[in-house]
Amino acid sequence: MKIQDLPTPSLIVDAPRVRANTAAMRTRIDGHGISLRPHAKTAKSVDVARLALGGEPGGLTVSTLAEADYFLGHGITDLVYAVCVVPSKLDAVQALMNRGADLKLITDNVEVGRAIAAHGAPFRVLVEIDSGEHRTGVAAADSALPEIAAAVAAGGSAARIDGGLTPAGHSYASRSAAEAADIAEAERAAAVLAAERLRTAGFATPIISVGSTPTATHARSLAGVTEARPGVYVFQDLFQAAIGSCGLDDIALSVLASVIGHNRERPALMLDAGGLALSKDRSTGALEGAGDCGFGLVCDLDGNPLDGMTVGNVHQEHGEVRLGDAAILERFPVGAKVRVLPNHACMTAAAYDRYHVTDGGGEITATWTRCNGW
Repeated sequence: MKIQDLPTPSLIVDAPRVRANTAAMRTRIDGHGISLRPHAKTAKSVDVARLALGGEPGGLTVSTLAEADYFLGHGITDLVYAVCVVPSKLDAVQALMNRGADLKLITDNVEVGRAIAAHGAPFRVLVEIDSGEHRTGVAAADSALPEIAAAVAAGGSAARIDGGLTPAGHSYASRSAAEAADIAEAERAAAVLAAERLRTAGFATPIISVGSTPTATHARSLAGVTEARPGVYVFQDLFQAAIGSCGLDDIALSVLASVIGHNRERPALMLDAGGLALSKDRSTGALEGAGDCGFGLVCDLDGNPLDGMTVGNVHQEHGEVRLGDAAILERFPVGAKVRVLPNHACMTAAAYDRYHVTDGGGEITATWTRCNGW
């Protein structure tokens, strides 16, 4: 099947770009002498995960227990569930462990630590460290850090502390490689300080985990940590290109859409890919000048950007491409198809249940499954 024969909207993946992106990150992380634990929340696909791991055994990061179940079912057992666990999910975690999952949990809460200890299962736990994102996690210097660890291990608990984990989502606020590198160093320093404090309190720290695509890409040093958890790099997207983590030619994910109407007064093209098919992520809107790509950058069927055309507005199932000249409408009759590069690959992919894969040309060569839901 050719790309233009697919129904719309459909999700397209350029496999050679995924291979190149994943190989580049493995080389980069190998150069730091640490392990790569790809964050699977971007693609939620075992086919992409296997490329990210280079076809070798390895560990993944997941953001839902549905992902953990999916990857376990495909034979990947070494998993970190990188969202703070709540006590009501501990039975589900134990069930996955009983099936063979080596599933590590995270928490930043003393009371949850006590619930983990009281449960009785041999949970492996990482304390989440806040290295600057200020979402969840405790500061590396916070007195709560050893208290959380002690709560998990209290009273001869079967659970154990395995170290610490920190995300660097605030690296998305960087606007240059130098800024991303500075955030990466702050992330590394927080993780290392947390590890030192846990060791001083008597806890082993075999895992000291950091992560984000910008920091993994631009870190000057990752000394003192054991693994990195970047995710969106497998596909890349417009926002990563804008902040210098990749180029437009590295973006492997696009949405195939059909022209469904013309508005000659605006003038504008209307597409059948709207807020659900593209997501309403407007991350490039925070960028100055030409970096703002609206809700996506419009490309031809070969993936080449079209005269800076962007999806400027979306409704649930409609995307509006504003044009500078009504004459451009003649180039895109109703029924014509285009591809749209996304602002945020993770959010865009979330609406779909499969990837239509190309070898970089116009033919669909495979279909890759993905996991959805929680």
